[in-house]
Amino acid sequence: MSDATDDALTRRRFLATGAAAAMVAPAAAGEAIVQPEDADGSNEHTDEITPATVAEAQKIAALAFTEKERRLIVPGLKRAASRYRDRRQRSSLPNGLGPATVFDPGSIGSVGEREQRLVYSDDDPGPLPDADRDIAFAPARSQSIWIRRGDLTSTRLTRIYLDRLRPIGAKLEAVITITEDLAMRQAHRADEELKAGRWRGSLHGLCWGAKDLLDTRGIRTTWGAAPYKDRVPDSDAAVVTRLADAGAVLVAKTTMGALAYGDMWFGGTTRNPWNLDQGSSGSSAGSAAGTAAGLFSFSLGTETLGSIVSPCMRCGATGLRPTFGRVARTGAMALCWSMDKIGVLCRSCEDCAMVLPAIAGADPGDASSVDAPFNFDATRAIDTLRVGYVPTWFEKGSASDVDRAALKACRGLGVQMVEMKDLPDLPYGALLTILNVEAAAAFEELTLTDRDDELTWQEPRAWPNSFRTTWFTPAIEFVQAMRFRRQVTRVFDAWMSDVDAIIGPSFAGPMLVVTNNTGHPSLTFRAGFDKPDQPRGVTIWGHLFDEGTIVRLGMALERALDVWDRRPPIG
Repeated sequence: MSDATDDALTRRRFLATGAAAAMVAPAAAGEAIVQPEDADGSNEHTDEITPATVAEAQKIAALAFTEKERRLIVPGLKRAASRYRDRRQRSSLPNGLGPATVFDPGSIGSVGEREQRLVYSDDDPGPLPDADRDIAFAPARSQSIWIRRGDLTSTRLTRIYLDRLRPIGAKLEAVITITEDLAMRQAHRADEELKAGRWRGSLHGLCWGAKDLLDTRGIRTTWGAAPYKDRVPDSDAAVVTRLADAGAVLVAKTTMGALAYGDMWFGGTTRNPWNLDQGSSGSSAGSAAGTAAGLFSFSLGTETLGSIVSPCMRCGATGLRPTFGRVARTGAMALCWSMDKIGVLCRSCEDCAMVLPAIAGADPGDASSVDAPFNFDATRAIDTLRVGYVPTWFEKGSASDVDRAALKACRGLGVQMVEMKDLPDLPYGALLTILNVEAAAAFEELTLTDRDDELTWQEPRAWPNSFRTTWFTPAIEFVQAMRFRRQVTRVFDAWMSDVDAIIGPSFAGPMLVVTNNTGHPSLTFRAGFDKPDQPRGVTIWGHLFDEGTIVRLGMALERALDVWDRRPPIG
Protein backbone atom coordinates (compact mmCIF):
# COMPACT_ATOMS: atom_id res chain seq x y z
CA MET A 1 0.00 0.00 0.00
CA SER A 2 0.86 3.69 -0.25
CA ASP A 3 3.19 3.43 -3.24
CA ALA A 4 3.91 6.95 -4.51
CA THR A 5 3.13 7.98 -8.07
CA ASP A 6 4.09 11.06 -10.07
CA ASP A 7 0.71 12.62 -9.32
CA ALA A 8 0.17 11.67 -5.70
CA LEU A 9 1.72 12.19 -2.29
CA THR A 10 2.46 9.18 -0.14
CA ARG A 11 -0.17 8.72 2.56
CA ARG A 12 2.29 9.85 5.22
CA ARG A 13 3.09 13.09 3.43
CA PHE A 14 -0.56 13.65 2.53
CA LEU A 15 -1.69 13.42 6.13
CA ALA A 16 1.12 15.66 7.27
CA THR A 17 0.11 18.45 4.90
CA GLY A 18 -2.91 19.42 2.91
CA ALA A 19 -5.74 17.04 3.67
CA ALA A 20 -5.28 16.85 7.42
CA ALA A 21 -4.75 20.57 7.70
CA ALA A 22 -7.66 21.42 5.46
CA MET A 23 -10.03 19.61 7.73
CA VAL A 24 -9.44 22.14 10.51
CA ALA A 25 -10.51 24.91 8.16
CA PRO A 26 -13.37 26.17 10.35
CA ALA A 27 -10.98 26.64 13.27
CA ALA A 28 -8.00 27.83 11.28
CA ALA A 29 -9.87 30.60 9.51
CA GLY A 30 -9.65 32.81 12.57
CA GLU A 31 -6.03 32.16 13.43
CA ALA A 32 -4.93 35.74 12.83
CA ILE A 33 -5.62 36.33 16.53
CA VAL A 34 -2.50 34.46 17.75
CA GLN A 35 0.23 33.33 15.37
CA PRO A 36 3.88 32.35 15.89
CA GLU A 37 6.21 34.83 14.26
CA ASP A 38 8.24 32.24 12.40
CA ALA A 39 5.30 30.36 10.87
CA ASP A 40 5.24 31.88 7.39
CA GLY A 41 4.07 28.66 5.74
CA SER A 42 6.56 28.98 2.89
CA ASN A 43 8.02 25.51 2.41
CA GLU A 44 7.70 22.67 -0.02
CA HIS A 45 5.02 20.90 1.99
CA THR A 46 2.63 23.73 2.81
CA ASP A 47 2.93 25.30 -0.63
CA GLU A 48 0.88 22.34 -1.87
CA ILE A 49 -2.12 23.68 0.09
CA THR A 50 -4.13 25.85 -2.30
CA PRO A 51 -7.70 27.13 -2.55
CA ALA A 52 -8.38 24.02 -4.63
CA THR A 53 -7.31 21.87 -1.66
CA VAL A 54 -9.89 23.64 0.49
CA ALA A 55 -12.54 23.28 -2.22
CA GLU A 56 -12.17 19.51 -2.16
CA ALA A 57 -11.71 19.15 1.61
CA GLN A 58 -14.78 21.22 2.43
CA LYS A 59 -16.95 18.52 0.85
CA ILE A 60 -15.81 16.03 3.49
CA ALA A 61 -16.63 18.47 6.27
CA ALA A 62 -20.08 19.19 4.74
CA LEU A 63 -19.21 22.90 4.43
CA ALA A 64 -19.48 25.50 1.69
CA PHE A 65 -17.03 28.39 1.34
CA THR A 66 -16.77 30.99 -1.41
CA GLU A 67 -13.63 31.29 -3.51
CA LYS A 68 -12.70 34.45 -1.61
CA GLU A 69 -13.09 32.66 1.71
CA ARG A 70 -10.99 29.73 0.49
CA ARG A 71 -8.13 32.06 -0.44
CA LEU A 72 -8.24 33.61 3.02
CA ILE A 73 -8.22 30.18 4.68
CA VAL A 74 -5.08 28.91 2.91
CA PRO A 75 -2.44 30.89 4.90
CA GLY A 76 -3.91 29.70 8.20
CA LEU A 77 -3.89 26.11 6.99
CA LYS A 78 -0.24 26.38 6.04
CA ARG A 79 0.64 27.67 9.47
CA ALA A 80 -1.40 24.91 11.07
CA ALA A 81 0.31 22.24 8.92
CA SER A 82 3.69 23.53 10.08
CA ARG A 83 2.62 23.23 13.70
CA TYR A 84 1.29 19.71 13.15
CA ARG A 85 4.56 18.63 11.59
CA ASP A 86 6.58 20.29 14.35
CA ARG A 87 4.55 18.55 17.05
CA ARG A 88 4.96 15.13 15.39
CA GLN A 89 8.70 15.57 14.98
CA ARG A 90 9.51 17.01 18.37
CA SER A 91 7.11 15.37 20.82
CA SER A 92 6.63 11.82 22.02
CA LEU A 93 3.20 10.84 23.30
CA PRO A 94 3.10 7.37 24.91
CA ASN A 95 -0.12 5.43 24.42
CA GLY A 96 -1.19 5.67 28.05
CA LEU A 97 -0.95 9.47 28.20
CA GLY A 98 -4.51 10.76 28.03
CA PRO A 99 -5.76 14.22 27.05
CA ALA A 100 -5.73 17.04 29.58
CA THR A 101 -9.52 16.91 29.72
CA VAL A 102 -11.16 13.89 31.38
CA PHE A 103 -14.70 12.55 31.44
CA ASP A 104 -16.25 12.22 34.90
CA PRO A 105 -19.75 10.71 34.82
CA GLY A 106 -20.07 11.12 38.59
CA SER A 107 -20.05 14.90 38.22
CA ILE A 108 -23.16 14.70 36.03
CA GLY A 109 -25.43 12.00 37.40
CA SER A 110 -26.24 10.32 40.68
CA VAL A 111 -23.87 7.83 42.25
CA GLY A 112 -24.45 4.73 44.33
CA GLU A 113 -24.14 4.20 48.04
CA ARG A 114 -21.17 5.80 49.78
CA GLU A 115 -20.48 3.05 52.32
CA GLN A 116 -18.53 -0.03 51.26
CA ARG A 117 -19.96 -3.30 52.55
CA LEU A 118 -19.15 -6.72 51.14
CA VAL A 119 -21.27 -9.72 52.10
CA TYR A 120 -21.07 -12.84 49.97
CA SER A 121 -23.45 -15.79 49.92
CA ASP A 122 -22.90 -18.46 52.55
CA ASP A 123 -24.01 -21.36 50.36
CA ASP A 124 -21.88 -24.46 50.96
CA PRO A 125 -20.43 -25.64 47.63
CA GLY A 126 -20.26 -29.17 48.97
CA PRO A 127 -17.23 -31.45 48.92
CA LEU A 128 -14.41 -30.94 46.45
CA PRO A 129 -15.21 -32.84 43.23
CA ASP A 130 -13.03 -35.79 42.31
CA ALA A 131 -12.66 -34.83 38.63
CA ASP A 132 -10.29 -32.05 37.63
CA ARG A 133 -12.75 -30.90 34.96
CA ASP A 134 -15.45 -30.37 37.59
CA ILE A 135 -13.04 -28.30 39.66
CA ALA A 136 -12.04 -26.26 36.61
CA PHE A 137 -15.63 -25.33 35.77
CA ALA A 138 -16.67 -24.59 39.34
CA PRO A 139 -17.52 -20.99 40.21
CA ALA A 140 -14.69 -18.95 41.62
CA ARG A 141 -16.75 -18.60 44.80
CA SER A 142 -16.72 -22.40 45.30
CA GLN A 143 -13.00 -22.66 44.53
CA SER A 144 -12.31 -19.92 47.05
CA ILE A 145 -14.16 -21.78 49.81
CA TRP A 146 -12.41 -25.07 49.01
CA ILE A 147 -9.00 -23.38 49.11
CA ARG A 148 -9.65 -21.58 52.39
CA ARG A 149 -10.85 -24.67 54.19
CA GLY A 150 -7.93 -26.74 52.88
CA ASP A 151 -9.78 -29.04 50.47
CA LEU A 152 -7.92 -27.62 47.46
CA THR A 153 -4.48 -26.09 47.08
CA SER A 154 -3.68 -23.26 44.74
CA THR A 155 -0.88 -25.40 43.31
CA ARG A 156 -3.32 -28.12 42.30
CA LEU A 157 -5.80 -25.64 40.86
CA THR A 158 -3.03 -23.96 38.90
CA ARG A 159 -1.84 -27.29 37.51
CA ILE A 160 -5.38 -28.15 36.46
CA TYR A 161 -5.67 -24.92 34.50
CA LEU A 162 -2.18 -25.10 32.99
CA ASP A 163 -2.94 -28.62 31.75
CA ARG A 164 -6.17 -27.37 30.17
CA LEU A 165 -4.66 -24.21 28.73
CA ARG A 166 -2.24 -25.97 26.44
CA PRO A 167 -4.58 -28.13 24.36
CA ILE A 168 -7.86 -26.24 24.73
CA GLY A 169 -6.33 -22.78 24.61
CA ALA A 170 -4.59 -23.70 21.36
CA LYS A 171 -7.77 -25.14 19.87
CA LEU A 172 -9.68 -21.98 20.73
CA GLU A 173 -6.77 -19.71 19.76
CA ALA A 174 -7.60 -18.00 23.04
CA VAL A 175 -4.15 -17.66 24.61
CA ILE A 176 -1.12 -15.67 23.48
CA THR A 177 1.18 -16.52 26.41
CA ILE A 178 0.94 -19.14 29.15
CA THR A 179 2.65 -17.68 32.20
CA GLU A 180 3.59 -21.00 33.78
CA ASP A 181 6.71 -19.96 35.72
CA LEU A 182 5.02 -16.93 37.26
CA ALA A 183 1.86 -18.93 37.97
CA MET A 184 3.65 -21.68 39.84
CA ARG A 185 5.59 -19.16 41.94
CA GLN A 186 2.39 -17.31 42.85
CA ALA A 187 0.50 -20.56 43.58
CA HIS A 188 3.28 -21.84 45.84
CA ARG A 189 3.32 -18.54 47.69
CA ALA A 190 -0.47 -18.66 48.13
CA ASP A 191 -0.29 -22.14 49.63
CA GLU A 192 2.59 -21.29 51.94
CA GLU A 193 0.83 -18.17 53.19
CA LEU A 194 -2.36 -20.08 53.87
CA LYS A 195 -0.39 -22.69 55.84
CA ALA A 196 1.06 -19.82 57.87
CA GLY A 197 -2.40 -18.50 58.61
CA ARG A 198 -2.36 -15.60 56.17
CA TRP A 199 -5.42 -15.36 53.92
CA ARG A 200 -5.44 -12.44 51.52
CA GLY A 201 -9.16 -12.60 50.73
CA SER A 202 -11.62 -14.31 48.41
CA LEU A 203 -9.23 -14.39 45.44
CA HIS A 204 -6.40 -16.04 47.38
CA GLY A 205 -4.99 -18.85 45.22
CA LEU A 206 -7.50 -18.46 42.37
CA CYS A 207 -6.27 -18.43 38.76
CA TRP A 208 -6.95 -15.72 36.23
CA GLY A 209 -6.34 -14.71 32.64
CA ALA A 210 -5.35 -11.20 31.56
CA LYS A 211 -6.47 -9.66 28.30
CA ASP A 212 -3.24 -9.05 26.43
CA LEU A 213 -3.42 -5.28 26.68
CA LEU A 214 -2.66 -5.36 30.42
CA ASP A 215 1.06 -4.85 30.95
CA THR A 216 2.97 -7.65 32.69
CA ARG A 217 6.56 -6.97 33.66
CA GLY A 218 8.99 -9.04 31.62
CA ILE A 219 6.17 -10.86 29.82
CA ARG A 220 5.21 -9.73 26.36
CA THR A 221 2.01 -7.74 26.04
CA THR A 222 1.12 -7.60 22.36
CA TRP A 223 -2.19 -5.72 22.13
CA GLY A 224 -3.15 -8.51 19.69
CA ALA A 225 -1.45 -6.61 16.88
CA ALA A 226 1.51 -7.54 14.70
CA PRO A 227 3.34 -4.20 15.13
CA TYR A 228 3.49 -4.89 18.88
CA LYS A 229 3.84 -8.70 18.95
CA ASP A 230 7.32 -8.52 20.51
CA ARG A 231 6.50 -5.75 22.97
CA VAL A 232 7.70 -6.51 26.53
CA PRO A 233 6.78 -3.97 29.23
CA ASP A 234 9.01 -3.26 32.21
CA SER A 235 6.19 -2.81 34.74
CA ASP A 236 2.82 -4.29 35.65
CA ALA A 237 -0.54 -2.69 35.01
CA ALA A 238 -2.24 -1.42 38.17
CA VAL A 239 -4.83 -4.22 38.06
CA VAL A 240 -2.13 -6.86 37.64
CA THR A 241 -0.41 -5.58 40.78
CA ARG A 242 -3.69 -5.45 42.68
CA LEU A 243 -4.61 -9.02 41.82
CA ALA A 244 -1.15 -10.23 42.81
CA ASP A 245 -1.61 -8.43 46.12
CA ALA A 246 -4.98 -10.19 46.49
CA GLY A 247 -3.21 -13.55 46.15
CA ALA A 248 -4.51 -14.37 42.67
CA VAL A 249 -2.43 -16.44 40.24
CA LEU A 250 -1.88 -15.23 36.67
CA VAL A 251 -1.89 -18.25 34.35
CA ALA A 252 -2.30 -16.72 30.89
CA LYS A 253 -2.38 -13.64 28.69
CA THR A 254 -5.53 -13.99 26.60
CA THR A 255 -6.06 -13.16 22.95
CA MET A 256 -7.80 -10.00 21.86
CA GLY A 257 -8.85 -8.49 18.59
CA ALA A 258 -5.98 -6.37 17.31
CA LEU A 259 -5.97 -3.01 19.10
CA ALA A 260 -9.20 -3.98 20.89
CA TYR A 261 -11.52 -4.61 17.94
CA GLY A 262 -13.08 -7.94 16.99
CA ASP A 263 -11.72 -11.45 17.54
CA MET A 264 -8.97 -11.44 14.88
CA TRP A 265 -5.42 -11.11 16.19
CA PHE A 266 -1.99 -11.47 14.64
CA GLY A 267 -1.95 -15.24 15.24
CA GLY A 268 -5.46 -16.20 14.19
CA THR A 269 -9.11 -15.84 15.16
CA THR A 270 -10.35 -16.73 18.63
CA ARG A 271 -13.08 -19.39 18.57
CA ASN A 272 -16.39 -19.80 20.36
CA PRO A 273 -16.04 -22.85 22.65
CA TRP A 274 -19.63 -23.84 21.85
CA ASN A 275 -19.00 -23.83 18.10
CA LEU A 276 -15.44 -23.88 16.77
CA ASP A 277 -16.65 -22.80 13.33
CA GLN A 278 -17.64 -19.48 14.84
CA GLY A 279 -15.47 -16.65 16.13
CA SER A 280 -15.77 -15.70 19.78
CA SER A 281 -16.55 -12.06 19.00
CA GLY A 282 -14.40 -9.48 20.69
CA SER A 283 -12.39 -7.73 21.60
CA SER A 284 -12.10 -9.49 24.98
CA ALA A 285 -12.12 -12.62 22.88
CA GLY A 286 -9.77 -14.95 24.71
CA SER A 287 -10.98 -13.85 28.13
CA ALA A 288 -14.60 -14.72 27.30
CA ALA A 289 -13.84 -17.94 25.41
CA GLY A 290 -11.34 -19.13 28.02
CA THR A 291 -13.60 -18.37 30.96
CA ALA A 292 -16.53 -20.19 29.35
CA ALA A 293 -14.25 -23.14 28.50
CA GLY A 294 -12.93 -23.53 32.06
CA LEU A 295 -9.35 -22.35 31.43
CA PHE A 296 -9.10 -20.13 34.53
CA SER A 297 -11.21 -19.11 37.53
CA PHE A 298 -11.93 -15.69 36.04
CA SER A 299 -10.44 -13.20 33.65
CA LEU A 300 -10.18 -9.49 32.98
CA GLY A 301 -11.25 -7.77 29.80
CA THR A 302 -11.88 -4.25 28.65
CA GLU A 303 -14.76 -2.49 26.95
CA THR A 304 -14.97 0.69 24.97
CA LEU A 305 -17.97 -0.18 22.81
CA GLY A 306 -19.09 -3.77 23.40
CA SER A 307 -15.82 -5.62 23.98
CA ILE A 308 -17.11 -7.33 27.13
CA VAL A 309 -20.80 -7.53 26.27
CA SER A 310 -20.34 -8.97 22.79
CA PRO A 311 -17.99 -11.92 23.52
CA CYS A 312 -20.00 -12.79 26.65
CA MET A 313 -23.10 -12.99 24.48
CA ARG A 314 -21.33 -15.22 21.97
CA CYS A 315 -19.50 -17.49 24.43
CA GLY A 316 -22.00 -17.62 27.28
CA ALA A 317 -19.73 -15.99 29.84
CA THR A 318 -20.77 -13.48 32.49
CA GLY A 319 -19.32 -9.99 32.15
CA LEU A 320 -19.44 -7.05 34.54
CA ARG A 321 -18.59 -3.75 32.89
CA PRO A 322 -18.03 -1.34 35.79
CA THR A 323 -18.78 2.34 35.97
CA PHE A 324 -16.27 4.38 33.98
CA GLY A 325 -13.46 5.43 36.30
CA ARG A 326 -14.01 2.76 38.97
CA VAL A 327 -11.00 0.70 37.85
CA ALA A 328 -7.71 2.46 37.11
CA ARG A 329 -6.35 1.70 33.64
CA THR A 330 -2.70 2.47 34.37
CA GLY A 331 -0.59 0.09 32.31
CA ALA A 332 -3.43 -0.87 29.98
CA MET A 333 -3.39 -0.12 26.27
CA ALA A 334 -5.40 3.01 25.61
CA LEU A 335 -7.87 3.03 22.75
CA CYS A 336 -10.21 5.79 23.87
CA TRP A 337 -9.12 7.55 27.06
CA SER A 338 -12.58 8.89 27.87
CA MET A 339 -14.40 5.58 27.33
CA ASP A 340 -12.10 2.59 28.07
CA LYS A 341 -13.17 0.45 31.04
CA ILE A 342 -11.55 -2.61 32.63
CA GLY A 343 -14.09 -5.24 33.63
CA VAL A 344 -14.50 -8.79 34.90
CA LEU A 345 -15.47 -11.99 33.06
CA CYS A 346 -16.64 -14.99 35.08
CA ARG A 347 -18.90 -18.04 34.94
CA SER A 348 -21.39 -16.73 37.50
CA CYS A 349 -22.68 -13.37 38.66
CA GLU A 350 -21.44 -13.46 42.26
CA ASP A 351 -17.91 -14.22 41.05
CA CYS A 352 -17.89 -10.78 39.41
CA ALA A 353 -18.65 -9.19 42.77
CA MET A 354 -15.67 -11.03 44.26
CA VAL A 355 -13.21 -9.74 41.68
CA LEU A 356 -14.36 -6.14 41.24
CA PRO A 357 -13.38 -4.79 44.69
CA ALA A 358 -9.90 -6.29 44.31
CA ILE A 359 -9.17 -4.31 41.13
CA ALA A 360 -11.14 -1.13 41.85
CA GLY A 361 -9.72 2.19 42.93
CA ALA A 362 -7.83 5.23 41.76
CA ASP A 363 -4.23 5.33 40.59
CA PRO A 364 -2.04 8.37 39.81
CA GLY A 365 -1.41 7.01 36.32
CA ASP A 366 -5.07 7.29 35.33
CA ALA A 367 -6.55 10.76 35.65
CA SER A 368 -10.08 9.40 35.20
CA SER A 369 -9.87 6.86 38.02
CA VAL A 370 -11.65 7.41 41.31
CA ASP A 371 -11.95 5.80 44.71
CA ALA A 372 -15.60 4.84 45.12
CA PRO A 373 -17.03 2.31 47.59
CA PHE A 374 -18.48 -0.91 46.24
CA ASN A 375 -21.55 -1.99 48.19
CA PHE A 376 -22.60 -5.62 47.76
CA ASP A 377 -24.69 -7.86 50.00
CA ALA A 378 -25.65 -11.21 48.50
CA THR A 379 -28.06 -11.86 51.40
CA ARG A 380 -30.07 -8.70 50.90
CA ALA A 381 -33.60 -9.22 49.54
CA ILE A 382 -34.37 -7.88 46.08
CA ASP A 383 -38.14 -7.46 46.50
CA THR A 384 -37.72 -3.72 47.09
CA LEU A 385 -36.06 -3.18 43.71
CA ARG A 386 -37.78 -1.31 40.90
CA VAL A 387 -36.68 -2.85 37.60
CA GLY A 388 -37.38 -0.97 34.40
CA TYR A 389 -37.94 -2.40 30.95
CA VAL A 390 -38.99 -1.08 27.55
CA PRO A 391 -41.75 -3.30 26.04
CA THR A 392 -40.73 -2.64 22.43
CA TRP A 393 -37.28 -4.08 23.13
CA PHE A 394 -38.86 -7.49 23.70
CA GLU A 395 -41.09 -7.61 20.64
CA LYS A 396 -40.57 -10.32 18.03
CA GLY A 397 -38.00 -9.21 15.53
CA SER A 398 -36.19 -7.17 18.16
CA ALA A 399 -35.53 -9.95 20.67
CA SER A 400 -35.38 -13.73 20.96
CA ASP A 401 -37.43 -16.14 23.04
CA VAL A 402 -34.54 -16.19 25.50
CA ASP A 403 -34.91 -12.45 26.11
CA ARG A 404 -38.64 -12.79 26.67
CA ALA A 405 -38.13 -15.73 29.01
CA ALA A 406 -35.68 -13.64 31.03
CA LEU A 407 -38.23 -10.83 31.31
CA LYS A 408 -40.85 -13.33 32.49
CA ALA A 409 -38.43 -14.74 35.04
CA CYS A 410 -37.70 -11.25 36.30
CA ARG A 411 -41.41 -10.65 36.86
CA GLY A 412 -41.46 -13.78 38.99
CA LEU A 413 -38.75 -12.59 41.37
CA GLY A 414 -41.04 -10.33 43.36
CA VAL A 415 -39.42 -7.11 42.17
CA GLN A 416 -41.57 -4.21 41.02
CA MET A 417 -41.51 -4.09 37.24
CA VAL A 418 -41.72 -0.59 35.76
CA GLU A 419 -42.75 -0.14 32.13
CA MET A 420 -40.66 2.58 30.51
CA LYS A 421 -40.82 4.53 27.29
CA ASP A 422 -37.85 4.19 24.98
CA LEU A 423 -34.99 6.63 25.23
CA PRO A 424 -35.62 10.05 23.67
CA ASP A 425 -35.05 10.11 19.93
CA LEU A 426 -31.63 11.76 19.66
CA PRO A 427 -28.78 11.32 17.14
CA TYR A 428 -26.83 8.89 19.32
CA GLY A 429 -24.68 7.82 16.38
CA ALA A 430 -22.88 11.17 16.68
CA LEU A 431 -21.23 9.80 19.84
CA LEU A 432 -19.16 7.43 17.68
CA THR A 433 -17.10 10.45 16.64
CA ILE A 434 -15.49 10.44 20.09
CA LEU A 435 -14.26 6.86 19.90
CA ASN A 436 -13.07 7.22 16.32
CA VAL A 437 -11.09 10.40 16.98
CA GLU A 438 -9.48 9.24 20.23
CA ALA A 439 -8.56 5.87 18.70
CA ALA A 440 -6.99 7.49 15.64
CA ALA A 441 -5.02 9.78 17.96
CA ALA A 442 -3.93 6.88 20.17
CA PHE A 443 -2.48 5.08 17.14
CA GLU A 444 -1.35 8.05 15.08
CA GLU A 445 2.08 6.48 14.75
CA LEU A 446 0.71 3.48 12.86
CA THR A 447 -1.00 5.68 10.31
CA LEU A 448 1.90 8.05 9.78
CA THR A 449 4.51 5.29 9.44
CA ASP A 450 2.37 2.96 7.30
CA ARG A 451 2.71 0.26 9.96
CA ASP A 452 -1.07 -0.02 9.97
CA ASP A 453 -0.49 -2.20 6.90
CA GLU A 454 0.87 -4.88 9.28
CA LEU A 455 -2.49 -5.37 10.96
CA THR A 456 -4.17 -8.60 9.88
CA TRP A 457 -7.66 -7.18 9.44
CA GLN A 458 -7.74 -4.75 6.51
CA GLU A 459 -11.44 -4.48 5.59
CA PRO A 460 -13.18 -1.10 5.20
CA ARG A 461 -14.54 -1.24 8.77
CA ALA A 462 -11.24 -2.39 10.31
CA TRP A 463 -8.99 -0.06 12.31
CA PRO A 464 -6.47 0.85 9.56
CA ASN A 465 -9.13 2.33 7.30
CA SER A 466 -11.05 3.81 10.24
CA PHE A 467 -7.91 5.59 11.49
CA ARG A 468 -7.20 7.05 8.06
CA THR A 469 -10.78 8.16 7.55
CA THR A 470 -10.91 9.82 10.96
CA TRP A 471 -8.10 12.19 10.06
CA PHE A 472 -10.73 14.06 8.07
CA THR A 473 -12.96 14.74 11.09
CA PRO A 474 -13.31 18.48 11.76
CA ALA A 475 -12.10 19.47 15.21
CA ILE A 476 -15.36 21.28 15.83
CA GLU A 477 -17.33 18.08 15.24
CA PHE A 478 -15.27 16.35 17.93
CA VAL A 479 -15.94 19.14 20.43
CA GLN A 480 -19.64 19.14 19.57
CA ALA A 481 -19.78 15.36 20.04
CA MET A 482 -18.28 15.78 23.52
CA ARG A 483 -20.88 18.44 24.34
CA PHE A 484 -23.61 16.17 23.04
CA ARG A 485 -22.22 13.40 25.23
CA ARG A 486 -22.73 15.54 28.31
CA GLN A 487 -26.29 16.18 27.22
CA VAL A 488 -26.93 12.46 26.66
CA THR A 489 -25.46 11.61 30.08
CA ARG A 490 -27.92 13.97 31.76
CA VAL A 491 -30.82 12.66 29.68
CA PHE A 492 -29.97 9.05 30.47
CA ASP A 493 -29.53 9.68 34.19
CA ALA A 494 -32.94 11.36 34.32
CA TRP A 495 -34.49 8.61 32.19
CA MET A 496 -33.58 5.87 34.66
CA SER A 497 -34.01 7.95 37.81
CA ASP A 498 -37.24 6.20 38.83
CA VAL A 499 -35.81 2.66 38.73
CA ASP A 500 -32.96 0.81 40.41
CA ALA A 501 -31.97 -1.16 37.31
CA ILE A 502 -33.04 -1.80 33.73
CA ILE A 503 -33.23 -5.19 32.00
CA GLY A 504 -33.21 -5.80 28.28
CA PRO A 505 -31.69 -7.60 25.32
CA SER A 506 -27.99 -6.85 25.36
CA PHE A 507 -28.04 -4.84 22.14
CA ALA A 508 -31.41 -3.17 22.71
CA GLY A 509 -31.93 0.13 20.96
CA PRO A 510 -29.04 2.54 21.48
CA MET A 511 -28.14 1.16 24.94
CA LEU A 512 -24.67 -0.11 24.01
CA VAL A 513 -23.44 3.16 22.53
CA VAL A 514 -25.28 5.32 25.07
CA THR A 515 -24.16 3.58 28.27
CA ASN A 516 -20.58 3.21 27.08
CA ASN A 517 -20.54 6.97 26.64
CA THR A 518 -22.40 7.84 29.85
CA GLY A 519 -20.24 5.46 31.87
CA HIS A 520 -23.11 3.48 33.44
CA PRO A 521 -22.32 -0.11 34.49
CA SER A 522 -23.82 -3.26 33.00
CA LEU A 523 -23.96 -6.99 33.74
CA THR A 524 -24.33 -9.44 30.86
CA PHE A 525 -25.01 -13.08 31.76
CA ARG A 526 -26.22 -16.27 30.16
CA ALA A 527 -30.02 -16.51 30.07
CA GLY A 528 -30.58 -19.45 27.73
CA PHE A 529 -29.77 -20.89 24.33
CA ASP A 530 -31.01 -19.82 20.90
CA LYS A 531 -29.70 -23.15 19.60
CA PRO A 532 -27.96 -26.04 21.36
CA ASP A 533 -24.57 -24.62 20.39
CA GLN A 534 -25.43 -20.95 20.80
CA PRO A 535 -25.84 -19.45 24.28
CA ARG A 536 -27.54 -16.10 24.64
CA GLY A 537 -27.35 -13.53 27.40
CA VAL A 538 -29.35 -10.60 28.63
CA THR A 539 -28.06 -7.40 30.17
CA ILE A 540 -28.91 -5.43 33.30
CA TRP A 541 -27.88 -1.78 33.46
CA GLY A 542 -27.48 0.09 36.74
CA HIS A 543 -26.84 3.49 38.23
CA LEU A 544 -23.34 4.94 38.36
CA PHE A 545 -21.15 3.16 40.93
CA ASP A 546 -24.03 0.84 41.89
CA GLU A 547 -22.76 -2.43 40.46
CA GLY A 548 -23.83 -4.25 43.63
CA THR A 549 -27.52 -3.88 42.79
CA ILE A 550 -27.25 -5.27 39.28
CA VAL A 551 -25.14 -8.19 40.49
CA ARG A 552 -27.73 -9.08 43.16
CA LEU A 553 -30.50 -8.96 40.57
CA GLY A 554 -28.36 -10.97 38.18
CA MET A 555 -27.80 -13.65 40.84
CA ALA A 556 -31.54 -14.02 41.37
CA LEU A 557 -32.21 -14.32 37.65
CA GLU A 558 -29.30 -16.71 37.25
CA ARG A 559 -30.91 -19.04 39.79
CA ALA A 560 -34.35 -18.72 38.21
CA LEU A 561 -33.16 -19.40 34.65
CA ASP A 562 -30.85 -22.25 35.77
CA VAL A 563 -28.62 -22.41 32.67
CA TRP A 564 -25.43 -20.84 33.97
CA ASP A 565 -23.61 -24.12 34.66
CA ARG A 566 -24.03 -25.82 31.28
CA ARG A 567 -20.61 -26.51 29.78
CA PRO A 568 -19.44 -26.18 26.19
CA PRO A 569 -18.54 -29.47 24.46
CA ILE A 570 -14.86 -28.58 24.19
CA GLY A 571 -12.58 -30.11 26.83
